[in-house]
Amino acid sequence: MNRKTKSKNTTTRRTGKGFRIYSMLVLAMSMLLCLSVNAFAAEGDPITVVNNLSNFIFGLIRAVGLIILGWGVVQIGLSFQSHDPSQRSNGFLTLAGGVVITFAKEILSLITG
Repeated sequence: MNRKTKSKNTTTRRTGKGFRIYSMLVLAMSMLLCLSVNAFAAEGDPITVVNNLSNFIFGLIRAVGLIILGWGVVQIGLSFQSHDPSQRSNGFLTLAGGVVITFAKEILSLITG
């Protein structure tokens, strides 16, 4: 009796494992086919494409700089409220860093000429 139960249990495990593998393969293939997106190359001058990418990246950097600039202003305001000189100096350093990051493109263009 024990042998029959063991045989049936092993067969069920193999069948269940095979079905799980088959299900995962079907799921992976359907995700691969459904979620693939065509990427079309831009037609035109490659320098224009590079300039557009540069403008996009500097726009992201400017957004991060504005966030840091705002956080610096908040830190300075909180330091004046709590009379904490170390927080005040950290706030001014954060504010200066935010200004530099926000105007990074203009600073680089002034340096390079």
